Amino acid sequence: MNATTPAPDRSGAPDLSADRPWLGSYPPAVPRTIDEAGIGTLTDMFRKAVAEYPNRPAVESFGKRMTYAELGRSADAVASWLQAQGLKKGDCVAIMLPNVMAFPAILFGVLQAGGTVVNINPLYTPRELSYQIQDSGARFLFAFENFAATVEEALPELKLDRIVLVTPGDLMGLKGAIINLVSRHVKKAVKPFNLPGAVTFKAAFAEGSKRAPQTVPIVSSDIAFLQYTGGTTGVAKGAVLLHRNVLANVLQLEAWTVPFFGNRQDHVMVTALPLYHIFALTVCALLMAKIGGCQLLIANPRDIAGFVRTLQKSRITLMSGLNTLYNALAHAPGIEKVDFSQLVFAVSGGMATQEAVARKWKQVSGRPIVEGYGLSETSPVVCANRLDIEEFTGTIGYPLPSTDISVRDNNGAPLPYGERGELCVKGPQVMAGYWQRPDETAKVMTPDGYFRTGDVAVILPDGQVKIVDRMKDMVLVSGFNVYPNEVEDVLVKHPGVMEAAVIGLPDEHSGEAVVAYVVRKDPAVTADELRQFCRENMTGYKVPRRIEFREALPKTNVGKVLRRALKDEVTQPH
Repeated sequence: MNATTPAPDRSGAPDLSADRPWLGSYPPAVPRTIDEAGIGTLTDMFRKAVAEYPNRPAVESFGKRMTYAELGRSADAVASWLQAQGLKKGDCVAIMLPNVMAFPAILFGVLQAGGTVVNINPLYTPRELSYQIQDSGARFLFAFENFAATVEEALPELKLDRIVLVTPGDLMGLKGAIINLVSRHVKKAVKPFNLPGAVTFKAAFAEGSKRAPQTVPIVSSDIAFLQYTGGTTGVAKGAVLLHRNVLANVLQLEAWTVPFFGNRQDHVMVTALPLYHIFALTVCALLMAKIGGCQLLIANPRDIAGFVRTLQKSRITLMSGLNTLYNALAHAPGIEKVDFSQLVFAVSGGMATQEAVARKWKQVSGRPIVEGYGLSETSPVVCANRLDIEEFTGTIGYPLPSTDISVRDNNGAPLPYGERGELCVKGPQVMAGYWQRPDETAKVMTPDGYFRTGDVAVILPDGQVKIVDRMKDMVLVSGFNVYPNEVEDVLVKHPGVMEAAVIGLPDEHSGEAVVAYVVRKDPAVTADELRQFCRENMTGYKVPRRIEFREALPKTNVGKVLRRALKDEVTQPH
């Protein structure tokens, strides 16, 4: 599979004629299926939004708003510039940005030019950045100026045609110039860097604005995103998401939500989760474009005090987040001054929501947290709670329209409803496969076309789904996947380490914390030294919170480290 040939459709069309208990629990106005035959492309969807809602606000950042008409012109400029640089249909373009005004314009510009978007976490280390660029074959990189030093360090291993440096104030006029001045000189957020040949987004935008982009014949089977996710092998894999996969999920979400929150002209979605994350990408950026809503972009959600000040000045109707974010906001000083009177719903995903957090959030906002479930490989949403719940349910809700699920045993045989097993999914939102990894794709697809999630679930009598455990060794830190093999691979590269095993342990703040057990080669090596080594090679959320030293690790008789035994040993009372 490559970026220039259409990928096969592995989603299949689920047979909904058989008994599906969840269908009887659907709200009356929600259809059982979406029109899969009529699915077009994300670019069609975006151009329709620009034409239908030209004067509605599409994006808000640092108090500055951009209309759909302005966003459309900005996306055109990006597309035109990329085409002038030689971008061909199917070429990969990497976006390494936080939630700033330029992100949606670049996102839709790349898609309009016929490119494939490769989302990259801007906090990645040079090692992580290099791998993702090399694996995807990206020709262009839009990088945040604040992290240009990371790009410079990775540059010797990158084969890029052009690098475009984006600032927090781009596309914001005079206000943006002030924001950039504060970022560079007051906050000193930009480290010194040297990237010969890099162009500023401002210059690329000005050049691209001089001519209209060429029309590219994009079809629903073209690849829209390579959305990278980790793997149990420790190698990150690009989930190949076709236009039809992602647009199908947008249509599924529209079918599930609009009957509840209505076709209002003034919806504002709080977008605090990063747009490079599949949850925010689909639920915020793309769903809002479909219904003509506005994204309220939060560039730095870790600045909770600043986040609360933004909410105090905003009129919001929709909220997206995850457990740790809702918990931090609910306990933040000043949250009681936020006007939640127009809030229709608050949706949570990415990690399990804790009941205590949901209870506190409802006290603060008056609205329960509506939990959903999904993965990068499913574009992402598989299940969601009804939006008319009065209280937090503790389940992930019901499969979305046109989505079929099956709970299976270790041999792949379907289990009766009510029994625990691996949650498997079939629907139009399921990826086409992993980028250039047919062997890995085969491991996660069943012979009858279901995607194996690796999560243990049970289907309740009314069709609700409850996640009860995780089959994989993956650690979920504040909604981000951390794969033990990757962390272990970094640790054992340290000259003072003989062996390492990594597990996830419960953490009240992040859901789970990364914990490493290390057998030393050098008795003098310290935990702080190893943590620093990890920080130099991995983004922050992957770095072990705790490192413990041991004489030996539990293993099988063939020498494989038993992470499960290690976890049981440290979590179960003796």
